[in-house]
Amino acid sequence: MSAPLTVVLPDAKAVKDMLTGLVGKPVGVTPGAPVTPTERSSVSVAVYVSPSMDVNALCVMDLGLSAYSGGALALLPPGGVQDAVEEDGELTAMLTEALHEVVNVLSALFNVPGAPHSRLYRLYAPGDELPADIAGMLAAFNRLDLAVEVPGYGRGGLSLVVP
Repeated sequence: MSAPLTVVLPDAKAVKDMLTGLVGKPVGVTPGAPVTPTERSSVSVAVYVSPSMDVNALCVMDLGLSAYSGGALALLPPGGVQDAVEEDGELTAMLTEALHEVVNVLSALFNVPGAPHSRLYRLYAPGDELPADIAGMLAAFNRLDLAVEVPGYGRGGLSLVVP
């Protein structure tokens, strides 16, 4: 009997390369603090599942990176994207749609040889209520926490979490 396939956390370089390719600009990636939702800071959470529908990874972004990565992908003017973060404190429908595409592409980070296939199951945008089981998984210790600078837009946090 073979060992079960396990999800592997990507390294910071893989995340940097993926985001740089996605937004078409050299994204800065450095070690960062864990991204977790609080009363004062909302986050987006992308849930990735295996073919058997087991949750096998989460991608958590603070409001800033949620907006900046989506805005850069959609080629939206940086000023409007920054206003959404700093003044409105929420994503527009267009930013949410662009963020969905960002986290969909990021599923490829988990699709490496020897790991179960991962696909995006659902995106919880900043402000959406998280189910208790997903919220509980955010505290997992098997994680990669990064600070990401999207050129022209701003800096935000990203955490990749695997159970």
